[in-house]
Amino acid sequence: MTHPQADTSPVKPVASEGAIGIYVHVPFCETKCPYCDFNTYAGVEQLIPAYVDAVCEEIDRWGNLLTGRSAATIFFGGGTPSYIPVRETACIVDRIGAAFPPADDAEITLEANPGDVTVSKAESWLRAGFNRVSMGVQSFDDGLLGTLGRRHDAAGARRSFELLREAGFENRSLDLMFGLPDQTLQQWQDSMTAALDLEPDHVSLYGLQLEAGTPLEADVRLGRITTPDEDLGADMYLAAEEAFADAGFRHYEISNWARPGFESRHNLIYWRNEPYLGIGPGAHSSLLGHRFADTRSPRWYMRSLGFEPGPSEDFPGIDTARPKRAPLPDSTPVPLRAMAENGPVDTVEETTLQLELADTMMMGLRLDTGVSDTDFQARFGRSLKDVFDLEIGELVDQGLLESDEHGIRLSDRGRLLGNEVFGRFVSAAHGI
Repeated sequence: MTHPQADTSPVKPVASEGAIGIYVHVPFCETKCPYCDFNTYAGVEQLIPAYVDAVCEEIDRWGNLLTGRSAATIFFGGGTPSYIPVRETACIVDRIGAAFPPADDAEITLEANPGDVTVSKAESWLRAGFNRVSMGVQSFDDGLLGTLGRRHDAAGARRSFELLREAGFENRSLDLMFGLPDQTLQQWQDSMTAALDLEPDHVSLYGLQLEAGTPLEADVRLGRITTPDEDLGADMYLAAEEAFADAGFRHYEISNWARPGFESRHNLIYWRNEPYLGIGPGAHSSLLGHRFADTRSPRWYMRSLGFEPGPSEDFPGIDTARPKRAPLPDSTPVPLRAMAENGPVDTVEETTLQLELADTMMMGLRLDTGVSDTDFQARFGRSLKDVFDLEIGELVDQGLLESDEHGIRLSDRGRLLGNEVFGRFVSAAHGI
């Protein structure tokens, strides 16, 4: 396939199409956990100033290309956003505010590790504009924290979470992990009890995924650590459903529970398949009728935006080879083409009907409300049963799906076998 010559005419801003979610990827950690396969790096703190300059430059460029947009939500993830200096995060928030003015009640989230939290830092985060903190506790068992390579203990996690309240945060979330090597059901129940005692507004509970290439996966594969028990993991998930329901939490998404009104508004943008912009190395976006992502390498991310990060020996573990970008789709709009040819965007994919159908079903069914037929028809011009009648009928018969005049949603059993359900709809969508 031949591709048209790059358009060198002045880039025109895109007309306003409303608010978007904005994600900022912070690729720095003090230490990297042995189960983590995210695009994160430890021991490269000297790159933080150039990284912040590059992020601010990317925000400015997008702001000039996407005039009229506003930030519905802002989410700093990683990596460990709480690890970098507060003044740096505050600078980035300010640049986002100038480029994509957020509403007065916009949700602005910072992911934090317990070891980074002090009252002074928490108060500074509030002054910078953050109004929600999501803390990665993972467990309240010190032995399991050691297995996970975490740099805090259970007592420190409790104190850090309380410090957020003392500083004035009124929206606090915490993460826990289950299905860990050698984790017992009693340990899991104890961690849930400890979490509930802290009165969080939101909790995210994740089953351990052993990702290929991570140290923890190697330890399990080589028999140095016990293989997690999948059946026990399912029992832990069911125990969580009961415990958090009894505590008044709404199980609004497969892995997330919230007190009424404290659902993660940023993550709801993903689950509702709404537009979002990712900033930073490896950050993904869904916008302008396309899915696209920035280059993963922090080194080449900075260079693509005009900042020289330093000699290659300053980049332990970071790719030093320039990534090769695939040809852009013919459909690539001018602003996105500009950020790919003279900026950090590395991969671009057109959001075809098949892809949009697949993502709408896969993400929407993660929610307790499922996929609304009214919303589906507004987006695609056809009803759910017009498109997926066979799949809906079979999954209802198998007890994995519930269906009524309003739409479809996972059954209790379907939540345990969600990937099987998602796979059916994804296969059907790509066959259309």
